[in-house]
Amino acid sequence: MPRLARVVAAHLEKARSACLAAVENYNKPGAAFRTRTYTMLMTVAWTSLFHAVFYRRRKKPWYRQTGTGRRVRYKKVDGEPWHWELGECLRQYYGDTNPPQRSNLQFMLALRNKIEHRHHPELDPALYGECQAMLMNFEELLTKEFGDSQAIGGQLAVSLQFSALRPEAQRKALRRLQTSQAKDLLEFIERYRANLAPGVFESSAYSMRVFLLPKLAVRERNADLAVEWVQYDETKPEEMEKLQKVTALIKEKRVPIASEGLLKPSEVVERLGECLPFRVNMHTHTQAWRTYGVRPDGGAKEKTRTHPDFCVYDELANAYGYTRAWVEYLCRKLQDEREFARVTGKPPVLRES
Repeated sequence: MPRLARVVAAHLEKARSACLAAVENYNKPGAAFRTRTYTMLMTVAWTSLFHAVFYRRRKKPWYRQTGTGRRVRYKKVDGEPWHWELGECLRQYYGDTNPPQRSNLQFMLALRNKIEHRHHPELDPALYGECQAMLMNFEELLTKEFGDSQAIGGQLAVSLQFSALRPEAQRKALRRLQTSQAKDLLEFIERYRANLAPGVFESSAYSMRVFLLPKLAVRERNADLAVEWVQYDETKPEEMEKLQKVTALIKEKRVPIASEGLLKPSEVVERLGECLPFRVNMHTHTQAWRTYGVRPDGGAKEKTRTHPDFCVYDELANAYGYTRAWVEYLCRKLQDEREFARVTGKPPVLRES
C-alpha cells in the first residue's frame, strides 16, 4: 500500500491507540463496569478509523454550513473544523445499506449515550457479545481499508476466564440486575434486540458468542495454541457439523437479562388491547407465538426451547412467561392488517373506541 498522508496516518494511529486502550481496560481484573469505559474508547477508535478512511478517499469528514452559496464552507468549533461524529460517519460510510456491523455500532452508540454517567457493573455479562463483535468488526474494517500490515490482533491476547466459576458468577450478576436501578437500560436493550431485522441478532457481526474448548496438544513437546478462532465455512459442511455437535455439549441457554417482570399470557393480551386498533383475545396471542416460533407447543418434551428474548419457561411453575420486548414486537407487527390476518387466520375487526 502507498505511503499514507500525514492526516490519514494520524487518525489511524489514534484509532489503533484508542482500541488498544479499550481492550486493556476491559480485560483489567477488578475493573468496575468495564462496558462503560470500553464503549467510550471504542467509539473514539471507530470515529477516528472512519475519519482516516474518508481522508484517504479525499473526502473531508467535516460538517458543512448551509446557505453559503456556491463556495463550500465548513462549520468550526474553537477555530477547528467540526468533524463528523460516529453517527454521521455511519450514514456516510454505509449509505442505504444496514449490515449487522452497522446495527452493532448503532446499538453501542445509543448505549454509550445512556450509560455515560451511570454505574451498573451488573450489565457487563449481558453485553459481552456486542462488545466482542464491536472489536472484531473494527479489526475487519481496519484490515479491509488499510491492509493486513495495520492489523492489531497480534498485539491482543485472549482474556483469561475463571471458566469453572462463570455460570455461578452469571447467576449472581442476574440476581443483582433484578434488584438494580437499571430497569430502563434493560428495557432499552430488550427493545433494541427485538427490533433488529431477521438474521441480524444471530450474526456474529452483531453479537459474538464464544465457547472456550479445552484443546489437547498434537505433539508432546510442541503444544499448539490453547485457544483458536474457528470461522464458519459453508464449504466444509462436515467439519462445521462436528463443531456444532461439540458446542452443543457445553452450550448454555441464552436467557433474558432478568426474569423479573415477565408477563402472563392474559397480561400480554391486555397490553395488546391497549396498543392495537383491533380486537384481540387469547387466541390472538396463541396464534402469534405459534406463528413466530417463540415457544414450543404444550405437549413438547423440550419446553425450554424458547426464543429467550421473548419467552422463558419456568420449570418450577410449569408455565411460560413473556417479556416486554415480546409485547412491543407484536404491537409493531400486528398493526398491519394483512399480517394480523396471516397470524390469526382471521381478518382483523376494529375494536370499539
